[in-house]
Amino acid sequence: MAESQHNNVKQPFSFVRWTKKIGLGPKTSFFVAMLAIASGIATYESLTIDNPAYTRALLIADVVIVVILAAIITHRVIRTWRKGQLGGSGSMMHRRILRLFSLIAVAPALMVALFSALFFNIYFQRHFSDPVNMAVSESIVVADAYIKEHIQNIQSDVLAMAAQINRAPTRVLENRALFDSYLSDQVIARNLSEAVVVDGNQNIIAQSDLSFALEFDKIKPEFFNEAREREVVITTNEGDDQVRALIRLDRLLDGFLYVGRFIEPRVLAHMERTRAAAAEYEELKEEGFGIQIQFAVIFFIISLMVVLAAVWFGLVIASRLVGPIESLVKAAERVRSGDLSAKVDESRAYDEMAMLSRAFNRMTEQLSTQRQELEETNEKLDERRRFTEAVLSGVSSGVIGLDKQGFIHLPNRKATELLGLTEEEMIGKAIREIQPQMAGLLDEIRDKPYRVAERQIQLQAGNLHRHLLVRAAAEISMGSIQGFVVTFDDITDLVSAQRMAAWGDIARRIAHEIKNPLTPIQLSAERIKRKYGRQIQEDVDIFNQCTDTIIRQVGDIGQMVDEFSSFARMPTPVFKPEDLGELVGQAIFLQKIGHPEIDYEYETPKSPMICACDAPQVNRVLTNLLQNSADAIEGRDDTGESLPRGKIAVDIRMVADEIFVEIRDNGRGLPKENRSRLTEPYVTHREKGTGLGLAIVNKIMEEHGGSLAMTDGENGTGACVRIAFPVSEANLKTGND
Repeated sequence: MAESQHNNVKQPFSFVRWTKKIGLGPKTSFFVAMLAIASGIATYESLTIDNPAYTRALLIADVVIVVILAAIITHRVIRTWRKGQLGGSGSMMHRRILRLFSLIAVAPALMVALFSALFFNIYFQRHFSDPVNMAVSESIVVADAYIKEHIQNIQSDVLAMAAQINRAPTRVLENRALFDSYLSDQVIARNLSEAVVVDGNQNIIAQSDLSFALEFDKIKPEFFNEAREREVVITTNEGDDQVRALIRLDRLLDGFLYVGRFIEPRVLAHMERTRAAAAEYEELKEEGFGIQIQFAVIFFIISLMVVLAAVWFGLVIASRLVGPIESLVKAAERVRSGDLSAKVDESRAYDEMAMLSRAFNRMTEQLSTQRQELEETNEKLDERRRFTEAVLSGVSSGVIGLDKQGFIHLPNRKATELLGLTEEEMIGKAIREIQPQMAGLLDEIRDKPYRVAERQIQLQAGNLHRHLLVRAAAEISMGSIQGFVVTFDDITDLVSAQRMAAWGDIARRIAHEIKNPLTPIQLSAERIKRKYGRQIQEDVDIFNQCTDTIIRQVGDIGQMVDEFSSFARMPTPVFKPEDLGELVGQAIFLQKIGHPEIDYEYETPKSPMICACDAPQVNRVLTNLLQNSADAIEGRDDTGESLPRGKIAVDIRMVADEIFVEIRDNGRGLPKENRSRLTEPYVTHREKGTGLGLAIVNKIMEEHGGSLAMTDGENGTGACVRIAFPVSEANLKTGND
């Protein structure tokens, strides 16, 4: 008992146990260390890739790896430190090797990180020096000057061309063909790409060869207004590959000259790249400090990962070096304490350590063999004595001897008699094959070998039904289980006597309280029906239904009392297909008459709820449950306030292969204590209750293969009782039979 309590004591938190639980084993640690190295290399490689999202993801992974690796190393360091505090073997050497490896790992990593950050800073500053800034700025100025030169040239050309058109002969201006030829000559002479003369509505008056300006790019109306106010309007197309000019012609009424000149595509491409490079340069210049911080963080994290990985490898190597010595010291301590089974793992030792380990193992084997030879004789004698005492302690009961695997090696005569087997059928067989219920006791004994397990089981051997009280104990030698002894007694007669005594008491109560008034009730109901049946003019059907119900219910109760009195059990159910919805309606009708002060809510189902059952017994179930609800409503506590009107709601529904009947009330509810015993006989919380109602209901539902469930009502008011009847083809077939 003391050991059981000791095992149930909650163990304090241990970091070592926690790390083992989450799986920080050697393989996981090695994987994390290699992952740290691979992640560091990948992070260095990411610096050459222009992908911030990828670099950011790697940094997050690096931080997670650093945290995990730091936790692993912390765990190993704490374990080494605790071992040293407890005087563990090899701990001082372990710590010295760890300090040496840590120093070797930290110094190079810090130097690499420091010089990397320094070189990066120098490289960064050189790229953003004053000469580079000037070169970038001047390249933009040159590009803008090239465009301005084209604009000035086309402005001069369009002014000169407009002046010549204004001085051109009238016959040229009035003849479209001559005018077009004149424009083409001007375009060639001035190295223009096109020229068009239009009016204010963009109607073409004349145009040069290969001139498509107005077909693809319409002149904006505001350009005409600007041309009327000043001399020349300069514009470019959407691609910036052509410069165009618009000027008003004085010679023509509302006439305008529209000329264009293409810019060299290669020059434009160079200008575009120059602008893009300059913009990127300015962006990097503005973010320079942030980039330096980012690279410093990257160098720091990578260095930290390298340091932690190196420290972990140092821990592993230190453990490998110190491990054989620790194993040898621990094994020697075990031998000193008397444990000669201690062995040293030779596969982990090297060179001289291997020779020392093999010599130590040979020594312990010789000592163990010598002691074992002395103990075996005493063990055999002691085993025979213990087993003889175990057998003789209960020869009047069934006794079975088992080995530690649970195989039978000695049953006595009473055991074979109770189990209905011969000795040959039992010896050599596992107890789990012979009697599985007894095998469960052995499982309990294995968990707590110093206690005696006890259990009552029911044994079915043919038509013979027995109750056995089984006890099991373990044979323990040198702290380990060597076998089991199982004893069992036949307590069938005792259980039967207890049950019969209980039901006899019930029968006496029923005979005394119920049976005597049944005959007067039945005779009175029959007399009322005969005498007043013809006199009643209104509600004749209700009158006949009430009197018939009284007579039928009295007969059912009389039959139940006779069954209890004769055999102290419920009448054997007679299953027939019945409509549960109709049975519920009949039961509610009776309760309405008996309790007019209570409102009953029930909606008859649209389709029959057919189920194989015993109608009188189901009526008894419904009547008991409804009566309990009515009693609960009448027994509500008087708090001084007006109580709401009593209400009982009944629902019936079919779900899958079951019909559920649910009864809810707003009574005083279920008791807070001993709820699990409400279905036991004579358990009641009412002054005049017999404690048989729910016991009878539970018994009837069990015999119908159904279930009974009781819960509190909604919002903690009243109670809710739910009964379920199985519905299946086999069930209905049994009822029809």
